[in-house]
Amino acid sequence: MMSKKELIMKLLKGIETGDPEAATVVNEAKYIQHNPRTDEGSPGLAALFARLAKTDPRVTFMRVFEDGDFVFAHIEYDFSEVEAAFEVFRFENGKAVEHWDNLQPLQPPNLSGRTMLDGETAITDLDKTEANKELVGGFAQQVLVERRLDLIETYMADNFIQHDPELADGVAAFRAALKAEKHGAARLEYWQVHRVLGEGNFALCMIEGRKDGVHSGLYSLFRIADGKIVEHWNTAAPIAPRSEWRNNNGKF
Repeated sequence: MMSKKELIMKLLKGIETGDPEAATVVNEAKYIQHNPRTDEGSPGLAALFARLAKTDPRVTFMRVFEDGDFVFAHIEYDFSEVEAAFEVFRFENGKAVEHWDNLQPLQPPNLSGRTMLDGETAITDLDKTEANKELVGGFAQQVLVERRLDLIETYMADNFIQHDPELADGVAAFRAALKAEKHGAARLEYWQVHRVLGEGNFALCMIEGRKDGVHSGLYSLFRIADGKIVEHWNTAAPIAPRSEWRNNNGKF
């Protein structure tokens, strides 16, 4: 019997391979779609896969995690352009029944020479999953949403590794990014932490906010070691205006 991780890899790899069995991962009667630009249910998923199949697609899994009923993956997509992606699925009775995602065009390496997708991949500390999720959730709420910048060092290690394409390694660069303004407003505004998922030393925050004045999904994946955040990957994706939504489920 395939694990949830294996099932999601089969489903998404089906975009590349055209495997007709890929669709069997989804419970077509229950599937809830949270990508605002994709039609509801399995017909929307089928239409999306058919469209992407025409782009000579490539799907490369960088990291795949499982948290209870959820599977989340960090992926490089090469469709009509190369993108860094987070994909999140919820399972019921062995089938995928709900989906969220957040994609950003892949950017050049940042000032520290790191890409949006490279870095550590090993999942360790499985016994610390819940503690690490609590740590990352606290950081997201207090530092990102509430802007308690005085607490950054409480959560982040001095040798913090950064994969954000616009930032360099280190706490100072991260603090500066949170303080940065554009046209009199914060460049990065984190409004609400919708979900925190994790496995072992990794935790993903699904956050709603605004970047450069644009309503966006702000997904951040953190790696934790010795009770501190030591590495960070992210994607920022504009959320389509309500008038352009193809389903009524919302981004989150």
